[in-house]
Amino acid sequence: MKYYPVHLDIDNRPCLVVGGGDVGQRKAMGLLECGARVTVVSPKVTQKLIKLGEEGRVQLHLRPYRSEDLKGVFMVMGATDDEALNRRIHDDAEARNVLCNIADRPAVCNFILPSVIRRGDLIVTVSTSGKSPAFAKNLRRRMEDQFGAAYGPFLTLMGNIRKRLLAEAHAPETHKPLFEAMIDDGLLELVALGDIPGIDALLLRTLGPGYSYDDLMK
Repeated sequence: MKYYPVHLDIDNRPCLVVGGGDVGQRKAMGLLECGARVTVVSPKVTQKLIKLGEEGRVQLHLRPYRSEDLKGVFMVMGATDDEALNRRIHDDAEARNVLCNIADRPAVCNFILPSVIRRGDLIVTVSTSGKSPAFAKNLRRRMEDQFGAAYGPFLTLMGNIRKRLLAEAHAPETHKPLFEAMIDDGLLELVALGDIPGIDALLLRTLGPGYSYDDLMK
């Protein structure tokens, strides 16, 4: 199987989780973090999911899955240990051209989930194409120290600089050497150290006056 790597925008999209145990809860939380409108269908759910339902963050249906639950759904995630139900969810999703992931069952998925490192807007994904999720998680743990917390504010800073340059009618093709120069001059390392004067000096050298860390990060 050759998977096509992609990052999906699921903001405000309807997504369904079938299964209300620990795995279903984890899937629902991951979808919520990315802005999805989440529905959970299961006869039993965790206390955390009950609380999310009471808060209006997820819609709960405390009953078995029905095929019509997929009506209007962008994505479904199965989180059950019932193989017949997993197959049914997959078949229903295929019939409706709905994205479908069944936890730990790549044979009945039309997409699989990688192991993920998040640092603000930085997303690093590791996949073994379903061959060994355990090894993907092992690689992720090894890489987590390499991609530290500084990457979040660093990317926010870079994004705000780009936005400012575009607003000032700079041609986009002129941005590349500026950003490469800032990276080569150690902007990430300065952010990691919290060296605001050093950052401001680098911005002045590269971009000229009018760019400061505090103003850009507001």
